Amino acid sequence: MKISDNRQYKKLTESLSHFKQIKKVSLKQWARLPKVLPLKERWITRIFIFLIFASVVALLFNLYLDKTYIEPQMGGTYTEGILGQTRFINPVLAQTNDADRDLTQIIYSSLFKYDGQGNLILDLVKSYNISEDGLSYEIKIRENIKWHNDEQLTIDDVIYTIKTIQDPEFKSPLKNNWQGVEMEKIDNLTMNFKLSNVYSPFLHNLTIGIMPKHLWAGISAQNFALAQYNVQPIGSGPYKFNKINKNDNGEIELIGLIRNENFYLHFEGSPKGPFIENIIFKFFNNQIELIDAYKRRQIDGLSFVSGINQLNIVNDLNIYEINIPAYYAVFFNQTKSKALADKTVRLALSYATNKEEIISKILSDKGIQVDSPLLPGWFGYTPETSIYEFAIEHAQNILESAEWKDSDDDGIREKTINNEEVKLEINILTTDWPELKQTAELLKEQWEKIGAKVNLEILDAVTVQQDYIKTREYEALLFGEVLNADPDPFAFWHSSQRKDPGLNLAVYGNDDIDKLLEDARQSIDQESRKEKYMEFQKLLIKDAPAVFLYSPTYIYPVNKKVKGISIEKFSQPSHRFSLIENWFIKTNRIWK
Repeated sequence: MKISDNRQYKKLTESLSHFKQIKKVSLKQWARLPKVLPLKERWITRIFIFLIFASVVALLFNLYLDKTYIEPQMGGTYTEGILGQTRFINPVLAQTNDADRDLTQIIYSSLFKYDGQGNLILDLVKSYNISEDGLSYEIKIRENIKWHNDEQLTIDDVIYTIKTIQDPEFKSPLKNNWQGVEMEKIDNLTMNFKLSNVYSPFLHNLTIGIMPKHLWAGISAQNFALAQYNVQPIGSGPYKFNKINKNDNGEIELIGLIRNENFYLHFEGSPKGPFIENIIFKFFNNQIELIDAYKRRQIDGLSFVSGINQLNIVNDLNIYEINIPAYYAVFFNQTKSKALADKTVRLALSYATNKEEIISKILSDKGIQVDSPLLPGWFGYTPETSIYEFAIEHAQNILESAEWKDSDDDGIREKTINNEEVKLEINILTTDWPELKQTAELLKEQWEKIGAKVNLEILDAVTVQQDYIKTREYEALLFGEVLNADPDPFAFWHSSQRKDPGLNLAVYGNDDIDKLLEDARQSIDQESRKEKYMEFQKLLIKDAPAVFLYSPTYIYPVNKKVKGISIEKFSQPSHRFSLIENWFIKTNRIWK
């Protein structure tokens, strides 16, 4: 090696050594920098470093979210608190009890069901055809549908269910919906419904749960309501019966369901549910107990709360506010009251009713004002009708003009009718449901301001139904009516429905309205139906047989752990479970 090369090598070695020393010193200086810097700059430096780190983490996390998607997984348990008790988890008998309808919706399948917008969709039905004259409905059901006991579901089960409803000995609340309907079996998967008259909303009748003939056919009408299958049912829906717990008094405290691994839509639908492994229902006697159970973390969801403010805890809840075709009104039985038989009195009471105050004070603004027997947002409603706006002075003036005067200064108006002095005294009957009781009390306060004396009779719901509504033994009834997704007001306002089991609670009769309702339900042309319903509303509101009050918002609180719930409209609360097979708790992220 040359001397010059040795010198260059020595210089290079010295340079590298010097660089290492500089690097070591620099690292030490950087390490000492936070201690050398003033306190303020020291914190700024730390925050700056943290922000850089956080930005990198956020960038990676967003990249992960962008490149993956959530896929529902099987598993988890959902527990819901139900207000009331279950008696008949049986489609033929369930229609008068919310708890029964809820469980029936999940355990049994129907020919059609509803989506989250209140629209009809196929369930057991694979295809259908309606004849041109609207009198024949041919349906074909899906193949290889199994009952929860692994038996095959066929058209025979459909025919058995409907015939049981039609048979008066079984006392089904649905009997009137199936009068004049005949059935013809074509094969094990196909049948015809033959109607004696056109009935436009007929497909909505096919949302009734189908029962297994092989289990029920041997049970007589006398023993039908006593059968064990009423509380330990076998259906074909997304969940099947698993267990039941009763207290010492024999009351049902809990019913447990487990996912139906053979559910037909699991193989045909997307996503492929049901996903939640266990559904548990716990039953409570009143809303206070129901809310307390949620606060104690004993349940994940509540079947219904009348005001979300009562929960006092909503951080871990999704609150679904759902539009339903139900309304509350005061129905006037003119046959039981001479005062209410006077149209002027009924009009005055309408003008004296402050609906906004009722909705604000009692519903916490969770509801809409109702002025018609059909509801905004649902088929047939028209805003082109008379509305009795709150006008207390006008109410007083029309009473004065009609000779309803307070001649004896006792604060109550009176009038001589057929040589008899009649006091403006009104007896309102309602149930002890908190909202109805409070509404009655507020109506009493409002109506007494125009010189009426209002007496309240508040009883339990069973007594009101059995002892008063059935016999129409009331003057004024504060009660609710629930319409269908395709609301057919025939049962509520046609004169043929004035007696039980009809639902004409105002005991109202009008020949022109009868004709409109008959023609509307027999019209296939939807525009023609709408026109008839418009005229029906105008005539009925003019007669003022009731004071329409409000339609409550259905408030459905569910723990945020439950996902896949998509509901905005339904015709009855049990339809919230119509797509329960799409609900899920467990998830997994999958790379795209």
